[in-house]
Amino acid sequence: MNLISWLSAVRSGIDTANAWLGRMVSVFSVLMVVLTFAIVVLRYGFNLGWIALQESVMYLHASLFLLACSYALQKNEHVRVDIFYRGFSGRRKAWVDLLGAVLLLMPVSVFIFVMCWDYVMTSWQMMERSGEAGGLPLVYALKSLLLLFATSLCLQGVAEVIRNALTLHKGETA
Repeated sequence: MNLISWLSAVRSGIDTANAWLGRMVSVFSVLMVVLTFAIVVLRYGFNLGWIALQESVMYLHASLFLLACSYALQKNEHVRVDIFYRGFSGRRKAWVDLLGAVLLLMPVSVFIFVMCWDYVMTSWQMMERSGEAGGLPLVYALKSLLLLFATSLCLQGVAEVIRNALTLHKGETA
């Protein structure tokens, strides 16, 4: 297997994993709507409420946004200030994307991972629970999403670097 085939396989594997992750968490938006509706009906219709139910919406929200970031990047649906970018040629876009991933995306992802490591590990060591009576006992799992976010985003950055490097190598448009 030559280097280009190997790099293409790595990129494809990362893209597949992040696409799966994105599709998996996309269901969370529907669950959030259903749970929020149930919370409102229970609270105002029946004068009932559960902290755990309310916290579950927060957990789904955090999961959706933190774990779908790499999928959004992969699909080129992320926020981009493209005043000049949209008019660039495919080759120039590949250069901008490659340099952006190497100089900004991946270092920031690694920084987030490193800075969150102790925070998450401390939470796991004490098996941190909700501070609210009746809350979810999974705060440590919620905080772990920070590490998954940084990891998936950095890996998608690697896939973007490979994709753009191959585009530049082949001389094709992005």
